Amino acid sequence: MCPLFLPSSSSSSALFLLLLLLLTLQTLTSITLSQPEALPSLEKCGNFSISFPFHLSSSSSSSPVAFRLTCANSSTLFLHINHQTYRVIEFFTDGLLVDFPSSPCRQFNDLRSFPFSTNQFFSISFENVISLYDCEDSSLCKAGCESNVLFGCDGREEDETSGGGDIGCCYPLSDHSAWRPGDDFSVFGKYGCRGFSSWVVPRGTNRGKRGVKLEWAIPRNSSEGTCDPEARTVNATAIQGSVRCVCRDGFAGDGFVHGNGCLRSCYRDGNEVYGNKCEIKKHNGKKLTVLAGVLAPLFILGSLLALFCLLKRPVTTTHEGQHFDHSPTTTTTSVSFRKGYTKTRLFTYRELEEATKGFQDSQKLTQGKTGTIYSGNLKNGTRVLVHKVLCENQIEFLEISSQIDHLSAVLHRNLARIIGFCMDIGYNPVVVYEYPVNGSLEDRLRLGLDWCKRVNIVAEVAGLLALLQYENYPPILHNNIGSGYIFLDEDFQAKVTGFGLQRKQRTDSCMYDVAVLLLEIVTGSKQREENVTQALQRIRCGKLEEIVDPSLYFHEQPVVYREQIGLVADIATRCVLFGGDGKFGMVDAARELLQIAENNGGGGCDKKGDGIEETFSNSSLLQMISMSPDSIYLPKT
Repeated sequence: MCPLFLPSSSSSSALFLLLLLLLTLQTLTSITLSQPEALPSLEKCGNFSISFPFHLSSSSSSSPVAFRLTCANSSTLFLHINHQTYRVIEFFTDGLLVDFPSSPCRQFNDLRSFPFSTNQFFSISFENVISLYDCEDSSLCKAGCESNVLFGCDGREEDETSGGGDIGCCYPLSDHSAWRPGDDFSVFGKYGCRGFSSWVVPRGTNRGKRGVKLEWAIPRNSSEGTCDPEARTVNATAIQGSVRCVCRDGFAGDGFVHGNGCLRSCYRDGNEVYGNKCEIKKHNGKKLTVLAGVLAPLFILGSLLALFCLLKRPVTTTHEGQHFDHSPTTTTTSVSFRKGYTKTRLFTYRELEEATKGFQDSQKLTQGKTGTIYSGNLKNGTRVLVHKVLCENQIEFLEISSQIDHLSAVLHRNLARIIGFCMDIGYNPVVVYEYPVNGSLEDRLRLGLDWCKRVNIVAEVAGLLALLQYENYPPILHNNIGSGYIFLDEDFQAKVTGFGLQRKQRTDSCMYDVAVLLLEIVTGSKQREENVTQALQRIRCGKLEEIVDPSLYFHEQPVVYREQIGLVADIATRCVLFGGDGKFGMVDAARELLQIAENNGGGGCDKKGDGIEETFSNSSLLQMISMSPDSIYLPKT
């Protein structure tokens, strides 16, 4: 051990430096701990969490009186509107489900049993589906909505023998032919109806919840200065001239300045986190900062000791740019790689086991036909994606090694950068990618993602896949493209990972996978095979709005975006119908999606024009297709 020696002349300087560093560390500790890591706690009433602008009568709030609630017996929540009291059943992001004022629950209620007048804060939502009793005019009844699964007062389906299909005269308020925004339920009296029941059927589902959904909003003229700087306003559907505050992509919260505002949000290891936890760090910031504050004196003394020891050691040099591990534990392989890739690191399987905590399920991010992707942390603190590639035999092992070599040479802004790989004999091949800061597309869709970003992402992905398929030899096919394999950087640009890398791949499978991906960005949820069939049936029957992601607020979107949602759904349909026989290929899908993304330049979208256009400018094939779609011969794969 090297003895510690401080000349007497420098003792006071060293002591001053020690105190200064300790004070700095303690200050940084307090700053770090003050940063929000979770959404602020909400007011509670029984099982209800009450978020702004709603508040309890006992609390002092800057929210309008219209949003004041009463908590009875510490468990039951009530809303008061126009001298009427409504029991709250459930909260939604854009409204709340309330019960009828009268009790007990009846199969049919009098048309005047829900006295309600629309105001600037509340209106009856379009998402309600009405069952009408003994109507004289049968033209009021609408076909189609009877397929909803609706539940009675006892919690069972209204007609279990028919799957909830026979509910009398069915009328969805979204039809607008008999009921219009601002009307109450007594309007059905002119059709000779004597009673009604109501359910809310959230967009994208067919399961009704008994009660009446009320949409809420705030007057547009009062929204200035009310919404958080990281929030945007969305128009209410049923309340004219009113809006809601909604946090922008990448942020979470109620969106209001006087609420919990908008905190930066992201996914870490499958969980949504907020604030400073979304920053890229080499360590767990909170725990290690606390530890640093406690152990700071020991740390500084140790550093000084190490410094004097280091000064007495001879200096050794290494070759700049060396990335291979030459330690005795490095496992040899039978695979050689071209020497040009000095920035691609050769990992040992043991290193990647340590990085992923033994490939634990808690580290697993996504799993599919090409293998499993794990979250990992290298010893130097770098966060990475670790893709354990499926491999069935030695022949596939050699094929995959060749494809990894080939893929490593591809440079494209939408291909996640390959940091390194592992080809240790006796283990599955492993590819190590960079970890884009905004997590996977799958996670982001769960948080909510605006339409412009969705279109940009799938356009970028399709363009990349077309280039890899038609402008590389041998062609590179993904073989399992999906939202779990698409990651997003700080600008929400797509970074594709998870390539299968086996040679025996089929283009028709690729087209089906693209169709499933497109349906996912339309519906906002992963599509199983049976769900794909149902979704395509609804699209072909002109019922697209029934499957659109509720977070997109389809009916509130500008006409151009509603048209684009229909176009993307149509591309998905053609990928399934014509992708198998080669009549509609990856280049066709890429060309149409890129065109949709380009058309968003003047539509208020955060356009990444350079990123989208790069796919054309770097590709002579796609340039030719964009100019003359029918003049190019496409090679068969």
